[in-house]
Amino acid sequence: MRVLIAAALVLLPVWAYCGMFEFRPGVPRDAVLKDIGVDERLGAQAPPGLRFTDQDGRIVALGDYFGHGPVILTLNYYECPMLCPTTFKNLVSTMDAMKGLRPGRDYRVVTVSVNPDERASDVSSKADEVYNMMKTTPAPREAWAFLYGAEPEIGSLTRAVGYRYKKVENGFAHPAVIMVLTPDGRVSRYLYGIEFDPMDVRLALIEASGGKVGGSKVLNRALLFCYHYDPKGRKYAVAAMRLMKALGVATIIFLGLLAVYLWRAAPAA
Repeated sequence: MRVLIAAALVLLPVWAYCGMFEFRPGVPRDAVLKDIGVDERLGAQAPPGLRFTDQDGRIVALGDYFGHGPVILTLNYYECPMLCPTTFKNLVSTMDAMKGLRPGRDYRVVTVSVNPDERASDVSSKADEVYNMMKTTPAPREAWAFLYGAEPEIGSLTRAVGYRYKKVENGFAHPAVIMVLTPDGRVSRYLYGIEFDPMDVRLALIEASGGKVGGSKVLNRALLFCYHYDPKGRKYAVAAMRLMKALGVATIIFLGLLAVYLWRAAPAA
């Protein structure tokens, strides 16, 4: 589904924040908006065979990061002056706040640069900067990969997940969004913004994994039963009707157990 109004609401503050654009008379703003955004493709496969270089200079396939749990995919570029560093910092804070979910064990983060002209030194430097922030993660290099590559591979990935960006004079204009992938690399959820609610990310990871991460399967199913993703608000919200039904069932069970207890405790006539 093509996100229009919501994409504009996300992108306009992003541009102002990064200082990427200088609108001049005669330059149509709508034309810029049409080139940047997200075409949500839930269920789409991120191509596992795409080849990139990681922060340590190793040639890797995107699929190397699949099969071990859900994946948080971010598309950024490493010389971004403000938006991307802020996104990385906030994502680290969110990961730290998700108690019981350990990056590298329960899920992975993969960042792919949209800039085909990245320099290895910039990628390594940015990776080390983020790793130093991940103080609660035992093995940050196993938890978060920073990749870069050529235009054909970048284009194949961004088209597959519906991510539209544009090269501009001062860098790249791109939407503020992360994608949560299933363990086999299919798009499960898009989460928008530069700050991410820990509960939203937790629920997205649980949803993407089929309830296999983040605690017991019973608890995960209960969470997914009581929360649903609101496409208008672009976050998880309490499913009021489901919750009321669950509370109603719980009340009936409680009253039944109470009646049995009182009946057994009552003195014989």
